[in-house]
Amino acid sequence: MENFSEQEIFRRNSREELQKMGINPYPAALYPTNAFSVDIKAEFDDTLEPKRQVCIAGRIMSRRIMGKASFVELQDSNGRIQLYVSRDDISTESQPEMYNTVFKKLLDIGDFIGIRGYVFRTQMGEISVHAQELTVLSKSLRPLPIVKYKTDEQGNKIAYDAFEDPEQRYRQRYVDLVVNQGIKDIFLKRTKVYQSMREFFNSNNYIEVETPILQPIPGGASARPFTTHHNALDIELYLRIANELYLKRLIVGGFEGVYEFSKNFRNEGMDRTHNPEFTCMEIYVAYKDYNWMMDTTEKMLEKICLDVNGTTEVEIGARKISFKAPFKRITMLDAIKEHTGEDLNGKTEDEIREIARKLHIEVDKTMGKGKLIDEIFGEKCEGNYIQPTFITDYPIEMSPLCKRHRSNPELTERFELMVNGKELANAYSELNDPIDQLERFQEQLRLSEKGDDEAMYIDLDFVRALEYGMPPTSGMGIGMDRLVMLMTGQQAIQEVLFFPQMKAEK
Repeated sequence: MENFSEQEIFRRNSREELQKMGINPYPAALYPTNAFSVDIKAEFDDTLEPKRQVCIAGRIMSRRIMGKASFVELQDSNGRIQLYVSRDDISTESQPEMYNTVFKKLLDIGDFIGIRGYVFRTQMGEISVHAQELTVLSKSLRPLPIVKYKTDEQGNKIAYDAFEDPEQRYRQRYVDLVVNQGIKDIFLKRTKVYQSMREFFNSNNYIEVETPILQPIPGGASARPFTTHHNALDIELYLRIANELYLKRLIVGGFEGVYEFSKNFRNEGMDRTHNPEFTCMEIYVAYKDYNWMMDTTEKMLEKICLDVNGTTEVEIGARKISFKAPFKRITMLDAIKEHTGEDLNGKTEDEIREIARKLHIEVDKTMGKGKLIDEIFGEKCEGNYIQPTFITDYPIEMSPLCKRHRSNPELTERFELMVNGKELANAYSELNDPIDQLERFQEQLRLSEKGDDEAMYIDLDFVRALEYGMPPTSGMGIGMDRLVMLMTGQQAIQEVLFFPQMKAEK
């Protein structure tokens, strides 16, 4: 017991005392709740007789013990409500010590209890539940880091003794959700984002599908994969970095519109906008192009923002961002020219490398033309696009899966959507010429041989699929975690992931 704190020892002893009294601190029986705290308050009627009977359950978050009666703050999955608990009501012939011993001495903040009783309003005007029966549902053996609140002169709630260290919060999300008000709301909004997007796609008869997470070739993006070994087949497999090539195979197979919310994995750095495991939604629709996809994307995001927040505007820090369609559009090379004064049209790889050095951007000989342009844009342009902006018409070297631009073969029909200085979505008029696709893959192979460890792998089966014929198609991928960050006003990806990747605990 020497490794336990005084509180932990006390709680373990209370657990044993409950068992000695014949009370199971972890009962298995069904507890038939029929109401939630928020609904009880919203539906309360002072004139109702007899009083509404309810059965509720949740955690004890605070107690005020006053002799024969006490007030308890109970937290359920929807919110909090006050309980009035008296000795004469909850003590019975079979359990005469339910109040004086069980409630007052053996229960603690954090314990789960069930309450049967009726709803009333106290003399102080607070809607409460008068307990007539108390059931122990789960004994907490660790004390919660209770956040206390006080109200200032303006009526604002101010937290103190807060559980706010980010590493503790992310590592112990289960505690964060219990004690920090508003955290659960972020994840409820995350669910609404997914629901709204699904509604948008399903209303257009696009089909939600599933594709492999374990892949023999990590295709569809330029990124370092995680690798694993399949013992039965004795082959190396990769956790997917993207699902693009599988979804396009389904377009070849005759589906007109498919989408998937996919868990992707990239063996790369971690920061406030990157987690090695993340969720991406990708959609592919036949007989469409990237202009159509821009129109569709802005309509979809406007709908999501309205569904989630009731308005087309969100606040992130001091910034106010509007998702009201339409969004600004500018070509990538025009964006670079606007923010650096450098015109990259017609420039060779060596000329662009020299321009990058002049702009004080770190480059090396492994970088091809596309990577160099990407570095310049990322360093000098990306952060300037706060309001939603489509960056269009990327140089062909940057887009090995994208169709050549119909009016300029040096460019591709591609856009990225920038919001709050970061990429949110990426879309193409998809390359469906198998000869061109194979040549692009071979160029990626040459980049890999030069030392680019993010160059795309060659997927010959995908080329074979294209040889059977794929109709004109537009595809788009959107980072769901970043979208949720925007819709909830968060500035770190860890805030919108239940369990972000962490270093090993010491």
